[in-house]
Amino acid sequence: MQLFNLSKDFDFVAIGDITTDAFIRIKDAKISRDESGKKSDLILRFGDKVPYEFMEEVRAVGNSANAAVCAAKLGLNSALVTNVGDDHNGHECIATLQKNKVATNFVTIEKDKETNYHYVLWFEDDRTILVKHQEYDYKLPDIGSPKWVYLSSIGESSAQYHTQIADYLRKNPEVKFAFQPGTFQMKMGTEILKDLYSRCDIFFCNVEEAKNILNKPDEQDIKNILKEMHSIGPNVVVITDGPRGAYAFDGYEGFFMPPYPDVKPPYDRTGAGDAFASTFTSAIALGKSLFDAFMWAPVNSMSVVGQVGAQKGLLTQDEMLKFISNAPANYRPEKIM
Repeated sequence: MQLFNLSKDFDFVAIGDITTDAFIRIKDAKISRDESGKKSDLILRFGDKVPYEFMEEVRAVGNSANAAVCAAKLGLNSALVTNVGDDHNGHECIATLQKNKVATNFVTIEKDKETNYHYVLWFEDDRTILVKHQEYDYKLPDIGSPKWVYLSSIGESSAQYHTQIADYLRKNPEVKFAFQPGTFQMKMGTEILKDLYSRCDIFFCNVEEAKNILNKPDEQDIKNILKEMHSIGPNVVVITDGPRGAYAFDGYEGFFMPPYPDVKPPYDRTGAGDAFASTFTSAIALGKSLFDAFMWAPVNSMSVVGQVGAQKGLLTQDEMLKFISNAPANYRPEKIM
C-alpha cells in the first residue's frame, strides 16, 4: 500500500523499466582491447567451470528507477512510472522503492508476467550486463503535472508507449522534460522519436552513444558532436565521457566539466551515467543553475562507483554540498566554445 505522496503534485516523475540486478563478481577472466586500446571484450573460458567470488542482488534498479531514487535522496518529491510482474521480485522492487521514498502510485502490476531480472558480470571495476526486458502492456497513467518528467530505458515493445508520452508532453507544455535514452530507444532512431527529441529540455548520453545516434562512428571532434546532437532538438545537450569528464551545449556556449576526484578507487561503475544525468536534472528541478548542476553531477557519479550497484552511493543535498565545498580549485566548468 502506498502510504505517502498520495497527491499527483510531484517534482520529479521518472518513466522507464525496473529490474533486479544480480551482481556476479568474477576474477578468472580476461579483457581484450581494440585498435585504440579501449577495452572491447570480456573473455571467459568456453566449456569450463568458471569460479566467482560472490553474488549480490540489488533490487529496484534500472536507469529510471535509479533517477527516481537519486531525486528523492536530493529532496525532491519523486515517483516512478513502471511495470512489474505479479511475482516476488516485483513486490520486492515496489517495497524497495517505498523504502527509498519513491512514490509507487504509478507502478502497474501485470498478472501472469515476470519482473525484469538482469545478470551483471562484474570484473575489475566495470561490468557486462545480460539483459532481458519482459513485454509489458505499457500505458501512461494519469501523472498529473509534475515539474519534471524524466524518460529513460524501456523495453523493445514500446513504440506506441513513446507516442503516448510525446502526446502527454505536447498537451502539457509547462512540464519540463529530460531524456536519457536506453539501448532500445537509441535503436528506434531519431526519426521515430523526433517528437521526444524536439520536446527535450535536457538530453543525456555518452560519447559513443552520441556517435551511434548520429550515425557518425568516426567523428572525433566533441564540438561537432555537441552541435549535431543539439540540432536534433534538445535545448541542452549533455554528453558524458566516463572518467574523462563531461560536456554540455545549450546552442550558444559549450562547456567541459572534469570529473570529481575519486575519494577511493572505483569499485563498480554501474550507474555512474544514471547518477550524473539524474543529479544534473534534480539540481535544475531544485532551482539550481546549469553551472551548479554541472558541479553537482560528477560528485554523485564519483560516489556511486565506490559502492556495489547504482544506488548505494547516491548522496543527500547536505552530503553533496560538503563534497562541493571540499572540491579542488580547478573543479569547475571550462568554456570550450
